[in-house]
Amino acid sequence: MRTILIGPPGAGKGTQAKFICQQYGIPQISTGDMLRAHKAQGTKLGLEAAKFMNAGALVPDEVVIGMVEDRLTQPDAAKGFLFDGFPRTVAQAESLDATLARLGLKLDGVVLIEVADDLLVRRVCGRRTDRRSGQIYHLEYNPPPPDADLVLRDDDREETVRARLKAYHDQTAPLIPYYEQRGLLRRVDGVGEMDEVTKRVLTALGAS
Repeated sequence: MRTILIGPPGAGKGTQAKFICQQYGIPQISTGDMLRAHKAQGTKLGLEAAKFMNAGALVPDEVVIGMVEDRLTQPDAAKGFLFDGFPRTVAQAESLDATLARLGLKLDGVVLIEVADDLLVRRVCGRRTDRRSGQIYHLEYNPPPPDADLVLRDDDREETVRARLKAYHDQTAPLIPYYEQRGLLRRVDGVGEMDEVTKRVLTALGAS
């Protein structure tokens, strides 16, 4: 299974990625992991990426694609792979298509987990963290005990969530028509219990 998982922040992509990888016995590939690995190993690509990372700049697409191509040739990706968080733009998707073609590979499908923005804001902004235990609660879905010492993390503030959603709609959402036109997009309703969403995802990918 060779697939990509896309969806807005807070839609549950990380959780569903783990289930997909377990079902098919494939690795979950993220650009963040690749960047850190190449940087730690001091590879040519890692040294190039480090110049930009150390300057607080975005790593150019050509460097990231070079790492992607290297990752796809690793033995654990022979049976397939799942991209989570990549590609983020249509330009990256086009580069990925060219890389896959060069390697003689094709995507089996692209899963889009759909959740409305207002619900995502409720999901994320309701989170609270207990200062003492580090336990994460939700004011609506998983209420904390009365004696919890709660803090609202910056990542869970509404203005932060809204900014991330805007970036998603501006940069990543154009991937939806891009993959839809290629007959690869599989839409999945991301609302409901985690197990229900997992079943929908696996059904969309053709798992029994």
